[in-house]
Amino acid sequence: MGSPTKSEAASPTLIRGMGLGSATALNMIDMIGVGPFITMPLVVSAMGGPQALLGWVAGALLAVCDGLVTAELGAALPASGGSYRYLREIYGPQKWGRLISFLFIWQVSFSAPLSIATGCIGLAGYAAYYWPELETVYAHHEAALHIPWAGTLQASWIVTPGTALAVVVCFFTVLLLYRRITAIGRLSKVLWFGVMGTIGWIIFAGLTHFNAARAFDFPPGAFTLSHQFLAGLGGAMLVSTYDYWGYYNVCFLGDEIKDPGKNIPRALLLSILAVACLYIAMNVCILAVVPWREMARAGQNNNGLYVVSLFMQRIYGAWAARLVTGLVIVTAFASVFSLTLGYSRVPYAAARDGNYFRAFAKVHPVYRFPHVSLLALGVVAAAFCFLRLKDAIAALVVIRLILQFLVQATGSIVLRIRQPELPRPFRMWLYPLPALIASAGFLFILFNRENWQKEVRYATVILLTGVAIFLIRSWRGREWPFGAPLAGGTSQISRNEGDIS
Repeated sequence: MGSPTKSEAASPTLIRGMGLGSATALNMIDMIGVGPFITMPLVVSAMGGPQALLGWVAGALLAVCDGLVTAELGAALPASGGSYRYLREIYGPQKWGRLISFLFIWQVSFSAPLSIATGCIGLAGYAAYYWPELETVYAHHEAALHIPWAGTLQASWIVTPGTALAVVVCFFTVLLLYRRITAIGRLSKVLWFGVMGTIGWIIFAGLTHFNAARAFDFPPGAFTLSHQFLAGLGGAMLVSTYDYWGYYNVCFLGDEIKDPGKNIPRALLLSILAVACLYIAMNVCILAVVPWREMARAGQNNNGLYVVSLFMQRIYGAWAARLVTGLVIVTAFASVFSLTLGYSRVPYAAARDGNYFRAFAKVHPVYRFPHVSLLALGVVAAAFCFLRLKDAIAALVVIRLILQFLVQATGSIVLRIRQPELPRPFRMWLYPLPALIASAGFLFILFNRENWQKEVRYATVILLTGVAIFLIRSWRGREWPFGAPLAGGTSQISRNEGDIS
């Protein structure tokens, strides 16, 4: 690691080739993906009935609040890397911001491949409707490591034919992304039409075969405020939060968006509102056809999660089930495509600052995209495809809540206080309520679930390991906190307003 070399500084720059339409389309296909199609049984299982709709509504409100935070930061600080840039600037690029932004990149080394892997695993799960043998378990291993004062870390690996399919999808995605961003923008619009067509068909089928008694078949005590209800809501929100995530994907491409001060907030908020409406409508429609108890059993067993296929089979027959399964698979691939594109720019941005491995700063000399970052991300995501879907989602959400979203929501208030004159093309509505509500929602998800300690332990170990690596690297390089702040660590804010650290 270290400062970029002269040759790297003079390397080809990224292209501002994506307008509002492409950015919104990319965000929406990133958000939708396979998540709502395959996680619905997990949400119903967590809450034990159709009251699981509360999880989707609460998740949407949380996404809007955090989306307002991210929209303000994305408009004020548009650059590749998204949250990496924001955290670095908020907390001071020469001191604490260097540590916190490094920890963000460190957790991205785990959470970004996990996010991509969940899409690939979900795609393989839907393909099992065509080929049930994809769910045949060839090998399964449980590992446990006891750490003093932290407890026991547990990991579960599974090998099925579906695992192999998920790995192939990872590498095929990397192959497709090995090209110019302008071509990718056009492709994102094509994928968007496929995603919208699939959801539109599902909603139409549900509305024309709607059974209100089945959709709202609440069990006794469904809304009784108790520990069980709150734990169920926390578990449901964890999954729905995962399904809404992706609204910030446009921020990772800040150097490649036209007129980012306007288009980043617009693409972000438009995608959240549109996807929230689609999710809630789709869930009500499916609950009106497929009994919730059947979905809850699938969620508990963690297989047979292709609920949309069963939904279409009951309405139109086997031909419709086969067709919608294919459409969901395309949708899942579109999400994997968008995720891999966005996350590949984060290590690139950190490496350009000298805050990550230098090789990740390299830009392809012909196609002008960060090819080393893209290839590394694909390889690690393929390795995470050996996890169970439920475990991968829980680990992903908790790691990211602790090491990204909480410090970013708090940081938006810090930045307002320290830099009130910073140009902000977009300001969050009702400041500071969205940031405070988002933080409270994230804390609720972290600690109001069954067995919440398991994933929190993972996040804590990743945090402490990242701090140790940062301190060792800083000590060897005589950098802050063991030496003077980097002379070249000035930022967009510090150049204009003075050092904020």
